[in-house]
Amino acid sequence: MEKIQALLDSPAYIRADDDAKFLHRDELRGTRLQLEYLKPELTLQEHGIASTIVLFGGTRIVRADAARRRLDALTSQLQASPGDADLERSVSIAKTLVAKSRYYDVACEFAHRVAAWTKETGREGEFIITTGGGPGIMEAGNKGAHEAGVPTIGLNISLPLEQHPNPYISPDLCFQFRYFAIRKLHFIQRARALVAFPGGFGTLDELFNALCLVQTGKMQPIPIVLVGREFWRAAFDPDFLAAEGVIAPGDVDLIHYAETAEEIADYIRRWYEKSG
Repeated sequence: MEKIQALLDSPAYIRADDDAKFLHRDELRGTRLQLEYLKPELTLQEHGIASTIVLFGGTRIVRADAARRRLDALTSQLQASPGDADLERSVSIAKTLVAKSRYYDVACEFAHRVAAWTKETGREGEFIITTGGGPGIMEAGNKGAHEAGVPTIGLNISLPLEQHPNPYISPDLCFQFRYFAIRKLHFIQRARALVAFPGGFGTLDELFNALCLVQTGKMQPIPIVLVGREFWRAAFDPDFLAAEGVIAPGDVDLIHYAETAEEIADYIRRWYEKSG
């Protein structure tokens, strides 16, 4: 009996699909990639998700009240330690983020508009608001759709600094990814529009991924809206790239700028009316 028990307790005896340690071996990366694609894909199919509108944007752009509390706290610290260069820089950044907090409201309003429209027109499973599932602009997008009573998707990513999903994602449509590549595939696969708010490297990565796929014909053209012209023209100047000859002049037209929820929604509507 002892020999039999030793066999039953051996790691080798664990069935492969139940063996977490085995599945995390480097040699199983291909299998993990397939599983990471299939789990969300099958779940989205089961929930009848036919198309999405994807919202990107910075995690640090939060509601105005939260941004002001952060600024007030830093201002108090600076008053207690006048001349502290690091605190002065932090206060300056906090003021900028207070000004940008309006984008949280724009994202929330736009998502609510889209979600309410799909609900009123009976387009269940179409143009579902999808975000990266985290805080900031992502939270705002999920919140707007949630408050309209419509399902909303969050594609979260496992990071060294853990990022929790925001509370407005539909529980059955909240996913966690290990691989950025598979996450980006799911962002794009059902996207019928992409709306990018001010953000950092992650937002830029996702935006440029979409632009590259459309430019190279790897995906059908979709409306790509950059919210906040002043921010985006400072962060990324497509006219400069065209003038330098590194992109075609027509590539500049892949992008549309907007400032308000109404402008974003109207552009997407006109784009599809024009394209038929």
